[in-house]
Amino acid sequence: MKFETQLRTLNRLPNTLLGDPEKRIKYWNESRKEYFFDRYRLAFPAILYYYQSGGRMKCPLEVPFEIFMEELYFFELGHHTINSLKVHEGYILDEVQIKPPRNTIQRKIWTVMECPESSFLAKVVALMSVVFIWISVIIFCIETLPSLKDTGCRDQNITDVNGTVSIVKVPDFTNALFIIESLCIMWFVLELLIRILVAPSKLEFVKAIANWIDLVSILPYFIFLGFTLSMGECHTNNKSGILSVLRVLRVARVFKLSKHSEGLKVLGKTLKTSLKELFMFAMFLAIATVIFSGAVFYAELDQDHTQFESIPSTFYWTIVTMSTVGYGDYVPVGILGKILGGFCAVSGVLTIALPVPVIVANFNTFYKQSAMNKS
Repeated sequence: MKFETQLRTLNRLPNTLLGDPEKRIKYWNESRKEYFFDRYRLAFPAILYYYQSGGRMKCPLEVPFEIFMEELYFFELGHHTINSLKVHEGYILDEVQIKPPRNTIQRKIWTVMECPESSFLAKVVALMSVVFIWISVIIFCIETLPSLKDTGCRDQNITDVNGTVSIVKVPDFTNALFIIESLCIMWFVLELLIRILVAPSKLEFVKAIANWIDLVSILPYFIFLGFTLSMGECHTNNKSGILSVLRVLRVARVFKLSKHSEGLKVLGKTLKTSLKELFMFAMFLAIATVIFSGAVFYAELDQDHTQFESIPSTFYWTIVTMSTVGYGDYVPVGILGKILGGFCAVSGVLTIALPVPVIVANFNTFYKQSAMNKS
């Protein structure tokens, strides 16, 4: 396949492979008096049109996007052109990478902490971080088992001024779960402090959401420990709302895994890009919930032994039915209520199906982009 054009057309873009005589000369075939490029043929018409049109670029339908990207890089059409095409094709550009520190030692430490694939030591540090995260998550789960609920406390005899002896539960800092949890926290704190100290831009470090997740996952331990030490008692009844919230915040450590998993990063980008569709789904769900809750409540109003005492209490049944879960703990007993329940389930299937194709398309786009970046 041969293509002909004028030199002045190529000279419009002197920084590219075809526009620079010194770069393209090595592809000159003296016997045929022509330039020969052993490249993907179907992609070249779009590249030549880019020169002829003065900067218009579009990926041909018959050319895979990944292959077309390789051709653009080969012909050195520039990052601006390539990034513009990626945005046009629905890709979200990677965040601007922070420049590494200038100090040699600081840069080496920063690379180890922030780039897991950069060296063997970086891989070891990343593996240790993942191990500590999973250990802390496992402890978070198993410490709620009935047989382990009170292992963090021990009985202690307290004698007051009147000589009355009472038994109170005090923290047991020799408990194995507490010791393992403390070791995990020590690693998280050390990791966070090192990353703060070697960060090339403290402002960018503070602005990063991932770093706030790291902080939120650590703080509950110290707040809970300080509260326990100041009170001198063990709070095992979970009646304190603040302590319950602190315990729940510990689950934020799971999100730390996103730093070490490309799959979780792809999922996060997908949800972020699909916020509009998710909001639309939430609106449809809210409207349908109100409509079917009101309809079923009044349809069951005259029924004996009805379980729907009010419209707000019917919201639960409506959402469970629309999501096609159907626990069966709340059921309509009248014929009209059952018919409305059937319509509710069908409408739920249709409502859930609306945003799914867009979300799946976004996921596939980011997955391909991630694979292309790796290659």
